[in-house]
Amino acid sequence: MTELTSTTSSRRRILAPPASESTARHEIAVQINGEAIEAEVESRLLLTDFLRERLGLTGTHVGCEQGSCGACTVLLDDVPIRSCLLLAPQIDGRSIRTVEGLAERDGTPNKMQQAFCDHHGLQCGFCTPGLLITLTSLAEREVPVTLDELDHHLDSSICRCTGYMNIRNAARYALGLMPPRVEDRSGERDGP
Repeated sequence: MTELTSTTSSRRRILAPPASESTARHEIAVQINGEAIEAEVESRLLLTDFLRERLGLTGTHVGCEQGSCGACTVLLDDVPIRSCLLLAPQIDGRSIRTVEGLAERDGTPNKMQQAFCDHHGLQCGFCTPGLLITLTSLAEREVPVTLDELDHHLDSSICRCTGYMNIRNAARYALGLMPPRVEDRSGERDGP
């Protein structure tokens, strides 16, 4: 599918929806990962499809399409939401951050992304973007996080590959909830 795009000043404009979209259309203006985007979208276009098909942000995964698996989680005005349950016209005037927008400006992984790498918090990677988004929202809060809150947030995403132990350890480390490792006299480390 070929899309016409136009770049003027600091905004990227998606000019035309695919010909297969024949219903009512809406003009939207939104910030996505810090970029101002203007687009014409149809009434029934899901946010997941807008992000993946129109903008090429394929880190937002489509899993259950019912809002229960968490693979499609993005930040809407810094609050985690299921993008498979939201229509693209509903994001007009809002701010969206996807997994592609989590890294620092220089491309360095954020603290949660680095913790997932360091603590083997992923396997196949399908659930990883949703988990990273959810846990990053928790990490960016001004209020200290408890283990119960962490577990509650982990419950919002389904991972079929792991037992969540490494995911939980990575999140605990990034959130400062991991006890420090202590070396005993034999030189072996104690702790998770």
